[in-house]
Amino acid sequence: MIGQYLIEKPSPWIVKYAPLIRKEGRVLDLACGNGRHAIWLANQGYQVDAIDRDAQVVSNMVGIDNINVFIVDLEASDWPHSDQRYDGIIVSRYLYRPLLHTLAAILNPGGVLIYETFMVGNEHYGKPTNPDFLLLPNELLEIYSPLLNIIAFEQGEEKTPRPAVMQRLCANKNS
Repeated sequence: MIGQYLIEKPSPWIVKYAPLIRKEGRVLDLACGNGRHAIWLANQGYQVDAIDRDAQVVSNMVGIDNINVFIVDLEASDWPHSDQRYDGIIVSRYLYRPLLHTLAAILNPGGVLIYETFMVGNEHYGKPTNPDFLLLPNELLEIYSPLLNIIAFEQGEEKTPRPAVMQRLCANKNS
């Protein structure tokens, strides 16, 4: 069991929709940070590729079963795994718009995208405040509805675990 490595609880949105990902499938945790989702997914039996630019932050995941750690600055280089496809993709608290279409393209048929991040309005509560890192209203829905089947979508203000304005989407690719 690798649960002792968990630093922060995984997002309830990701926990709710992760069971839609093929059992023991390959999952990408994009901009994984300290690995709260990668570690949780590995505990569920998924094979996880955890990508982040900060080698120090991801160092706690090196050597954990079912996790492959990749140190890549996604905003300064090309997509590192152009031939890899995923049964699931997790993105939490990260937005880099040039990658949004790539995420749909690298899903396997039947694959699931679970995405949540901050949106316009969050600047009233704290970081991020830069509009480059804040989704516009309905932005994920507008980007992914022509590409994927939308399973769930929500957006708006929340009070817990801390005040924020968030947008969330779960979608899958046609089989």
